[in-house]
Amino acid sequence: MSPLDFFGWLADSSWSVGLHESQYAYSIVESVHVWAMAVFFGSVVMFDLRLLGWIMPRVPASEVVRRLLPLTIAAFVVMVISGTLLFYAIPLRSYQNIFFRGKMLLLLLAGLNVWLFHARVFPNVAAWDADGVPPRSARIAGAISLVVWISIVFSGRMIAYNWFDCDRQPQPAFINLVTSCAATESGP
Repeated sequence: MSPLDFFGWLADSSWSVGLHESQYAYSIVESVHVWAMAVFFGSVVMFDLRLLGWIMPRVPASEVVRRLLPLTIAAFVVMVISGTLLFYAIPLRSYQNIFFRGKMLLLLLAGLNVWLFHARVFPNVAAWDADGVPPRSARIAGAISLVVWISIVFSGRMIAYNWFDCDRQPQPAFINLVTSCAATESGP
């Protein structure tokens, strides 16, 4: 079974159709996703700006992490669960959406950045914790995080305004390739 077949089957399942066509459920899940994203993004931005040395220079970075991390993790968990439900409501359209695919790649990059930061930079926090301006490696991690998370939010927002839906043919062959659209002369 190809991914297109699987996501087509999933889209036709009663739970997916029920969630997508529900008068309230989809809107509630989408609202929860946006609120969780706002909390998550706000806490990430605060920490990244501290890593860049632009805010809270007198507050140790470890203290910022200690206070923000539980909230950040909780918001991330809610965001992932609600995002998964949003995907489940329209799986085929999401799978074939170029902005969704970009968002997923950016999420992998964000995860890699977090992992590298916590594996290589943060273990040495005692050496630079009280410095107003952290070392270059911490500033780079903060800058990458800001750029990637802003791009994730932008990509996520653009999912709703997909100019490259498979039912809008003809499209350039490259677009059909990266979105897995199977174009014919009369359309998809």
